[in-house]
Amino acid sequence: MRDLRTFTLSGYDKGRGFVAQALWFCVMNTLFMAWCCPARLRVALLRAFGATIGEGVLVRHRVRVLWPWKLTVGDHTWIGEGAWLLNLEPVTLGAHVCVSQEALLCTGSHDHRTTDFRYRNAPIHVGDGAWIAARATVLAGVRVGRHAVVSAGTVLARDLPDLTLHTAEGTRALKEPTP
Repeated sequence: MRDLRTFTLSGYDKGRGFVAQALWFCVMNTLFMAWCCPARLRVALLRAFGATIGEGVLVRHRVRVLWPWKLTVGDHTWIGEGAWLLNLEPVTLGAHVCVSQEALLCTGSHDHRTTDFRYRNAPIHVGDGAWIAARATVLAGVRVGRHAVVSAGTVLARDLPDLTLHTAEGTRALKEPTP
């Protein structure tokens, strides 16, 4: 039987103190997510809060990032409107990655086998040229390979090799993209 009264944050490091966390939440919820905030300013805000962001990155409005200091984004990557990077642990997006509208990358989970429901978090890595399509979910500890595709509305709970398409029906190999 689960006893949630015994849950603690034991072993979980948010990576910054309370003041930095509170300041980020204020900025994220008032400016960063707003439709009127220019994409370049969103990138600058992420960098100011410790994210490592490459050149030519596009971050649309309504994007949520839990902890910017646990985010690395490669060159020319797009993060679509309403995407949620729930990065209790590091999220790394390679170059030329597309995270489409309302996609969820969730590094957090709980151990259902324990009574205290302790955290079972793990990082997410998305390889160069990969596409996380609209409303797709990538779960904790998953590696998405180079040029792999997680199709719209699917849940990815296991690593996806390079050049592989993940759909509700299963996975299949893809060909190398053409220029």
